[in-house]
Amino acid sequence: MQPGASAPDATGEEKPAEETHEETLKRIRAFNLKPREIRDHLDRFVIQQAEAKKVLSVAICDHYNHVRQCIEQPELRERDYAKQNILLLGPTGVGKTYLMRCIARLIGVPFVKADATKFSETGYVGGDVEDLVRDLVKASDGDVELAQYGIVYIDEIDKIASASGNVAGGGGRDVSGRGVQINLLKLMEETDVNLQSQTDLAAQMQAMMEMQRTGKARKRTINTRHILFIVSGAFDKLAEQVRRRVQSGSIGFGAAGAAASASAEARVENDSDFLRLAQSRDIIDYGMEPEFVGRLPVRVACQSLTAKDLEQILLTSEGSILQQYRADFAGYGIDFDITPPAVREVAAQAHKENTGARGLMTVLERVFRNFKFELPSTAVKAFRIDERTVAEPAAVLQELLKENAKQQHEVLRADVAAFTQRFQAEHGFELAFDEGALDALIEESLALDKTIRALCEEKFRNFHHGLKLLVNEGESRKFDITREVVENPDKAISRWVVERFKSTGAA
Repeated sequence: MQPGASAPDATGEEKPAEETHEETLKRIRAFNLKPREIRDHLDRFVIQQAEAKKVLSVAICDHYNHVRQCIEQPELRERDYAKQNILLLGPTGVGKTYLMRCIARLIGVPFVKADATKFSETGYVGGDVEDLVRDLVKASDGDVELAQYGIVYIDEIDKIASASGNVAGGGGRDVSGRGVQINLLKLMEETDVNLQSQTDLAAQMQAMMEMQRTGKARKRTINTRHILFIVSGAFDKLAEQVRRRVQSGSIGFGAAGAAASASAEARVENDSDFLRLAQSRDIIDYGMEPEFVGRLPVRVACQSLTAKDLEQILLTSEGSILQQYRADFAGYGIDFDITPPAVREVAAQAHKENTGARGLMTVLERVFRNFKFELPSTAVKAFRIDERTVAEPAAVLQELLKENAKQQHEVLRADVAAFTQRFQAEHGFELAFDEGALDALIEESLALDKTIRALCEEKFRNFHHGLKLLVNEGESRKFDITREVVENPDKAISRWVVERFKSTGAA
């Protein structure tokens, strides 16, 4: 979903992108979405990931139904409740972050995303994990009551695996990574977080001044009981680790478990898909703390995207990157049409990038880069993208510019007129360019690959100073500009000044 877009509320009707905190809290208290409704909403924006959508939809509904019940019956807060924090596994670019953003916007709760790699055990080098909760309050414009129902999403969680257990090897974050995991445990369960960081001296001073002024301090803590934590990571080497376990388990005389493992393996299309067979032991062996893994009871693996999936993202997703490019060109009054074969070629090239849906932007940027640079300054208002454009964007662009060369002269003439208007508004002198002068400017602009605006501003930067010497009170402030003046403005203005003083002296 693009920023500022609308999302359905619990009744399926569109809700404004912005609403008051009180309205948001009211909807949280009246939460009545069903898992299928959340799944159907996600289908509009995220292609594939059917299992992930199902698991997330159920976990989200269970969590916010419990939040609603606790609000309705405060005594339920004291009962034990296993919060359904979520672990998302899967390669980069398959939509893990996008799934969570879409869910947060649908429900309307505050949402914070951070990378696990930015945190350290102490918080003095790197961030403190409690900053996540403080950021949630900031995302709620300081409303603690609203923030306590938010969602915290931590990406790249696999990067803080303990080096001693990480099958990927390579030390570096052993102590700090383990420490960050331990520090996250209390947040993911329930704890009170001080909204003033120990390292935030400015906030502490502000609190002291407020205490002296009012005689009392505002509540500066937030409880994490109802904050849902979702962590995700690519876990690059975990798939290989699971594959070895599954394959070794299916060797020898067959037990029922080995047969089941072999059956599961048969349904795996590539190594990354082995992630869906990962067990708690695999994740612990990867380098995650057992207690940390235990706080993430809901786990789901996102599948890799095929070239066909990437094609569907371009064509059917409401968050398609193509819509972003259309909006970019629309800002200059330009539209484009893309053929089905071109879409397939973009998807095929993006798939080779091996970065999931992010590969689409890599390919499209390569195709559109020069079009974005050149076309806004031309007469072209529409163009077509076919397979050849994807393969040879530079050559196709040059052909398009040649086809519109005649219209381009009219655009450049309009740019000269725009310059004269700015010059008159700023300096009070009217410059009247004749045909020879216009041709000279256009020829030089094309030869130097420089815009008319930059060319005129360079040539006539100090022109107004000389013009002031030529005009007395009540005289015309209009000057004819010929090819000769365009070719050497300084020489022309000097000649005019000399002639002016000669005529004045003769008089």
